[in-house]
Amino acid sequence: MIKFLDLQKINAQYAAELKQAAAEVIDKGWFLLGERVKIFEQQYSDFIGVKNTVACANGLDALRLILRAYIELGIMQEGDEVIVPANTYIATILAITDNRLKPAWVEPDIKTYNLNISLLEQAVTPKTKAIMAVHLYGRACWSEKLERLAEKYSLKIIEDNAQAAGAYHYFTDNIRKRTGNLGDAAGNSFYPGKNLGALGDSGAVTTSDGELAAVVRALANYGSQEKYVNKYQGLNSRMDEIQAAFLSVKLKYLDLENEIRRQIANYYMENIKNEQIILPTPTEHKESHVQHIFAIRTKQRDKLQAYLAANDIQTLIHYPIPPHKQTCYREWNHCSFPITERIHKEVLSLPVSPCLMMEEVEQTVSSINKFKS
Repeated sequence: MIKFLDLQKINAQYAAELKQAAAEVIDKGWFLLGERVKIFEQQYSDFIGVKNTVACANGLDALRLILRAYIELGIMQEGDEVIVPANTYIATILAITDNRLKPAWVEPDIKTYNLNISLLEQAVTPKTKAIMAVHLYGRACWSEKLERLAEKYSLKIIEDNAQAAGAYHYFTDNIRKRTGNLGDAAGNSFYPGKNLGALGDSGAVTTSDGELAAVVRALANYGSQEKYVNKYQGLNSRMDEIQAAFLSVKLKYLDLENEIRRQIANYYMENIKNEQIILPTPTEHKESHVQHIFAIRTKQRDKLQAYLAANDIQTLIHYPIPPHKQTCYREWNHCSFPITERIHKEVLSLPVSPCLMMEEVEQTVSSINKFKS
């Protein structure tokens, strides 16, 4: 069986370092708000290129905390609107509605699956306070036009960087910056299946806004900046010391592993030859995509998935139901976003991982090329 993502094999590469890191935390006997979290926060800040990283419990909380902090700072209030791609994982939307803000849905670009920046301005209203830019599948979603629009309307740009740790955006002068350091703040996820994955749930907020970071840090710790003194009605959303220690180990290898993912994706792009398959559109710069997900599209998606499973190739669907069609959002079930809905009906994710063997990649390509509807 060719696994979609073999986490056991991925983590086995660094087993000795991971076990040593865990042992050091256990021996020290300090498990929350300790030195290992501080060390990882500084390492990740240096990696991303921001002034502040605030570790938290997961990627959803990271986005929730950013929006909540803006509310506490008086920049947003309940009922304000956040422009967001209709084509995203539901966590992006949950962070907005959990703060009693309103998502202003915008269709994606069918070529990139990311937010269609040319449609943004028509979504702006007097209630709009932010744009949520999602780097879906690991592809950087950014442009100078996005920056100009945010400046024109005084909007915050919040990145959902859950899937793109390590990706770059290249500016017109060829200067590059990593995702997570492009907007005003970013939510990062270290869910085990991510390119930089913990061995449990973890996340972080990255920002160069010191005031925002201070409020986020307090909110994540019961709303407290001083023990037993609660300035805000906060959350309990903290990364533990063991996960921070694990992430410090794995961060060292992230760029290398992302490059292996790109090589696999490049092989898929060059060798899948089946007229029923729509391949992703290449990025101008290879480092603008960390290939967290390699998503193809076909009108025969379910048949292709069953066919590949019969050939011992595991695939996944990211994602089968768009957020506006989920039962939990009945108030938006009537909305029609044809491009988003087409993507969710046709998309299929192929195996990509730094431990995938080339013969497994070749077998996957061979099977896809032989597929007939």
